[in-house]
Amino acid sequence: MNTTFNSYHEGNRSMPSTTLSPGVPDGVNETCRFNEEFKYVLLPLSYGLVCVFGLLLNSVALWMFLTKMRPWNTSTVYMFHLALSDMLYVLSLPTLVYYYANRNHWPFGVALCKIVRFLFYANLYCSILFLTCISVHRYLGICHPIRAVTMVKPRHAHVVCGLVWVAVTACLVPNLIFVTTTGRDGDTLCHDTTRPEDFERYVAYSSVLTVLLFGIPFLVIVVCYCLMARTLCRPRRGLSSGQQGASSSRRKSIKLIVVVLVVFALCFVPFHITRTLYYAYRVLDADCHVLNVINFAYKITRPLASVNSCIDPILYFLAGDHYRSKLIQALKRRRQNTTTCSAAFVVPRQLPGNGEIGLMYKNSDAKACVEPPPS
Repeated sequence: MNTTFNSYHEGNRSMPSTTLSPGVPDGVNETCRFNEEFKYVLLPLSYGLVCVFGLLLNSVALWMFLTKMRPWNTSTVYMFHLALSDMLYVLSLPTLVYYYANRNHWPFGVALCKIVRFLFYANLYCSILFLTCISVHRYLGICHPIRAVTMVKPRHAHVVCGLVWVAVTACLVPNLIFVTTTGRDGDTLCHDTTRPEDFERYVAYSSVLTVLLFGIPFLVIVVCYCLMARTLCRPRRGLSSGQQGASSSRRKSIKLIVVVLVVFALCFVPFHITRTLYYAYRVLDADCHVLNVINFAYKITRPLASVNSCIDPILYFLAGDHYRSKLIQALKRRRQNTTTCSAAFVVPRQLPGNGEIGLMYKNSDAKACVEPPPS
């Protein structure tokens, strides 16, 4: 091949000039031209949309969990931590929108670069593990209901969530070390992976991370859902009044299965497949055309991996215990209060004796709208 790199491929090792930088690892296709103009439109647009909708949906979810859903049951504990993880991630997205819209220029410093990249992978793997916890808990509720009621308590869920946060943070400490920034023609790159000379070590680390935090949890979820599906598909006798709750639990479980499988099929599986292929082909000196196709697919699936922050609130609405009913109830109450206050009349009146002007309420609803509740 006679061509050279057209752009410094963000995340590993290509340069905008016609010569390669020293220190490029052996075994890499050093003469392949990458066309990445599409990402300067795709990534800012997709990350911007995820930020707006994710911020809105997860703000509502956290408000519901903190104010309307107490006391929490086990499922609610897992969903709260999932929403918290999503919220932390979407708060970091404005920096990435600016970075890619400004054509790979990072003005925010090395520390913030490390934090933003850390939050992406922390959200990715925390989401996978919390969805695994929710799936295992629902499996126990369907296949072993007595054991689930007697052995699984909210305090146990808090402990499990704490372990998830600690485990993911510990696994991502090397990522904080690998990720860094480098200068290029007056611009500063915030690497998604690491410096060129450390890339092969990063690939080995990323492979272990993929197996531990994606492969094993995904296998657990598939096994749980197969067992749940077998139980749910068993023929049932006529429902009595005492079986109505079990029927509702079955419907929620089916919705849970559908939503979680959609999240994995759309967000997690394509990202991990294309990333693994991309890293492997870069190291194995693949054909340039294949590299471009894999690179394009990988860049497409990166924002898809972020979409889980917008899909997770749908899980709360469809399969969360009492989430939908309490959200609808809260919205109705808010609308009713607004209507009541707008229809209530408050008229001024002169107080006897001192000539001061006070308020005369048409009814108790008007008084409640004007006066704050007693402390």
